[in-house]
Amino acid sequence: MVEDEEIKTKVSPFAIREGEIKTFDGKDGYVSMNQIVHKINIGHINDIHFAILDLVNEFEFITSRQIFQMLEIKGIEIKSQDKLNNKLEQLVKSKILTRYYFNSEEGKGIYRIYCMEKMGKYLLTSREKECKWQPSDNTKPVAMIKKRLAGNQVLIAYLRKVKAFDEFTVKPAITAKMAGKVFKATGGSVKLTKNKKSIEFVFEVIRREMDWQKKLVEKMRLYKDFYENFVPGDSGFSNMPQLILVCEDERHMAETFKEIVTNQVEIPQIKLYFTTDLRQNEETLENTLVEFKLVNGKYKMENVELKLLGM
Repeated sequence: MVEDEEIKTKVSPFAIREGEIKTFDGKDGYVSMNQIVHKINIGHINDIHFAILDLVNEFEFITSRQIFQMLEIKGIEIKSQDKLNNKLEQLVKSKILTRYYFNSEEGKGIYRIYCMEKMGKYLLTSREKECKWQPSDNTKPVAMIKKRLAGNQVLIAYLRKVKAFDEFTVKPAITAKMAGKVFKATGGSVKLTKNKKSIEFVFEVIRREMDWQKKLVEKMRLYKDFYENFVPGDSGFSNMPQLILVCEDERHMAETFKEIVTNQVEIPQIKLYFTTDLRQNEETLENTLVEFKLVNGKYKMENVELKLLGM
């Protein structure tokens, strides 16, 4: 597998491309549960397949590279990306998982996205594992899926590269008290612990989807509500978490900050940090965060060095 720091692309694979559509790449037709049970009985579907299924269930949408990285972290030996792809193919053919790719005028996307299928839910519930998947989940639009994939990348980067990493949550639910609304951080959250002191980061992924500026302002109003009314224990956070906005690229960080300031949805209670998809590929995450500072009447983008994010 190509290491993160060896990736030379200048455009994030999880950025929005114009006219992009989600294309089905799974299996049509019918597969019976008896056929799947037979494959399990003869060992064609084994514990590694179930470990893959657990990951897809946890993350909802995930690439094969992200699955490979998570299996490595969990100490499950898969040997190579090709061997993993073979196992994924078996799960797709058995309609335990399904698969999509993104297509646009620029051509096919370079990766496949895996998500649950009905048979996968049956198998997990038979093992008394919670699976909230519904068939309608697979109809989610491109932007929503790309937010999840970019969020996955951030969580995996913190898992692999930050010594203080403690735990993560894929879809943390946060309550905006005044609005009376529960919303989810699209990029997940991580808890970092050092010398028995903990801090939590919440990641909100921003994409250049249709009406993205309007959606950003609406989401920031919910975060503003949460932070202005925060008391320890709210939404499961013992202390006020640090919000980090994950943007498509360097220019997008500036565009996002401008929308926040113009629409007066800044959050006085915290410093607002930004990052990008490709910054997660750095060998260390110490210098991957950015903040905007007012210098001589103009906002200037500056890197934030956080030793806590080192190895």
